[in-house]
Amino acid sequence: MAQGPAHGPGRCCCCGAGGRLHCLNERRDGSGALVFRAWEERGDRDKFVESDEDAELLFNVPFTGSVKLKGVIVMGEDDGSHPAEMRLFKNIPHMSFDDAGREPDQMFSLNRDPTGELEYPTKVARFSSVSHLSIHFPKNFGAETTKIFYIGLKGEWTEAARQEVTICSYEAAPNPADHRLQQVTPQAHLIS
Repeated sequence: MAQGPAHGPGRCCCCGAGGRLHCLNERRDGSGALVFRAWEERGDRDKFVESDEDAELLFNVPFTGSVKLKGVIVMGEDDGSHPAEMRLFKNIPHMSFDDAGREPDQMFSLNRDPTGELEYPTKVARFSSVSHLSIHFPKNFGAETTKIFYIGLKGEWTEAARQEVTICSYEAAPNPADHRLQQVTPQAHLIS
């Protein structure tokens, strides 16, 4: 995950995640992934996500490596549909709205930001090794639904360390054919 303009499909570790990014309670399937795009494309108001049943939205963002998350930008309308609160959870894959009731790793009270220029800095020590990020927007500024045009993630990405797997076979009981011993003939030696 690079700083600034390296964010976007094919250029970052969340947008190119092969469609694994999920948004819960989105009115239009797949629209949640559209708000994660390049910084310079944040002004495109044709791409947005809107909540369906109520004001809540929950994004599950898997990364292809380890991320040190330094900041988040949230751009919405300059009205009641803009999210009013953001709760961040790290390393809880497939998080649901039931899981969102727990204590977040960090919470922000948001200001309306129709231009996508307000950055909310994270507690870097807490978000220094993130492989999965869940972003919960529990409420907005009073509208029935929440509408988001852009979410920008600022941080550093490193490739995930791969651990080699060793394949071992263990015997539950020894097989005598595998353990042939040479026959030793006892010999007596006289010591005088």
